[in-house]
Amino acid sequence: MDPYLGYEIAGLVVLAYALIVYALWRTGHIGPDRTFSFFGPALMVKTQRGRSALDRWGRFRRFWSVAGDVGIFLSILAMGAIVVLLVFGAIVSFRLSPSQAPSPTEALGLPGINPIIPLGYGIVALVVGIVVHELWHGIIARSQKIGVKSLGILWCVVPIGAFVEQDDQEMLAASRRKRDRVAAAGVLANFVLAVLFFAVLSVVVAGSVAPNSSGVGVLGVVADTPAANASLAAGDIISAVNGTAVTTSAQFISLLSATHPGQNVSIQYYSVQTGTTETQTLTLSVSPSNSSRGFLGVEVGTLTPTELKQTLVWPLGSDSGPLTGSIYWIVLPLASLEPVAGTTSDFFHLTGPFAHTNANTFWIGANLLYWLAWMNLLLGISNALPLFPLDGGLLFRDYMASLAARFRKGWSEARLDEFAGKAVAGSSILVLLLLVWQFVVPRLL
Repeated sequence: MDPYLGYEIAGLVVLAYALIVYALWRTGHIGPDRTFSFFGPALMVKTQRGRSALDRWGRFRRFWSVAGDVGIFLSILAMGAIVVLLVFGAIVSFRLSPSQAPSPTEALGLPGINPIIPLGYGIVALVVGIVVHELWHGIIARSQKIGVKSLGILWCVVPIGAFVEQDDQEMLAASRRKRDRVAAAGVLANFVLAVLFFAVLSVVVAGSVAPNSSGVGVLGVVADTPAANASLAAGDIISAVNGTAVTTSAQFISLLSATHPGQNVSIQYYSVQTGTTETQTLTLSVSPSNSSRGFLGVEVGTLTPTELKQTLVWPLGSDSGPLTGSIYWIVLPLASLEPVAGTTSDFFHLTGPFAHTNANTFWIGANLLYWLAWMNLLLGISNALPLFPLDGGLLFRDYMASLAARFRKGWSEARLDEFAGKAVAGSSILVLLLLVWQFVVPRLL
């Protein structure tokens, strides 16, 4: 079979698509005043349908004005937080080796490109986040008496885009406060969705998922080791070592680090194969990394099944503290603990209203909720960056103009706009440098 068949098919599809678009353009079906028009390499499919719905939803002006103000506040907080994280990442990059440096693909929050975002869950979550993001821009624009010229989608982007086209002249003529409410609407929408999907996931997991046992979950077993010879398997949960209950992965590693080769160790574990708790006495072999230590031959998860459930239900209640718990929730994909599937799902059984549901079906739904929350959080934070033309860039521009107006009362509106434009250009360059810095610097040292 041709190893390049997939690329050849993809190339033919792109070529056919390009020829169709070109033919439509040549015949006058694509243009600025048509339903189809270009936006860089993407094809814009515009419609005026839906504007009446935006008017209906936006008629609650007081509510949307308050929501817009909340969005401005949250956007500023997110802007400050993400810039601090970027600066911290730049500082840490000096201590990273080339092999530890992140890949440039990790900077792109796109399913199929970013290695930690699963393609299926990621695409669904991204499309939902983008569509609602843009709709809220339109709703708050109408609530602020700013016109919306069209709505639509962007085709031939990854995976698909959406847009609400505000009236540029009315946006410029509006007060900065109204304009900023519209700019912050998308960030607010993504944060609201993140909280909503997180809450639904929390309720579902809290009432339907129970660990098979307390202890550390076994992710893998090394062949020809004491664990493999004793028939331990991925999906088992080790609950005690030499009679000492195991509650964290760090404790389990500490208990094994105090052993020596040839030592007999009693292991109590829940067997996913038999569905029962068993106890076996094993003779440890020599650790590959330290000849003076005993070696069991298992790979355990960063979080125990109990900790994983706690993280999915309420990370702020983590035994390690609310900040650490929140970080756990965000980095679950990095620890290969999300999506929950295969070995990871074997650590649990279903209870409550979903007790008789197929486990695979249940976890598909639960994973989708997680990624809907995770991707919307990512979209909200990313769009808050003071980077033009993102929402955060527009907010930063108006913020700098307002700041200048307060301290330079003699400046004209044109002078304020010029200053604000230079400020957002500077912030955009700084953000781009910080983004690139962490990928380049470790490879240069």
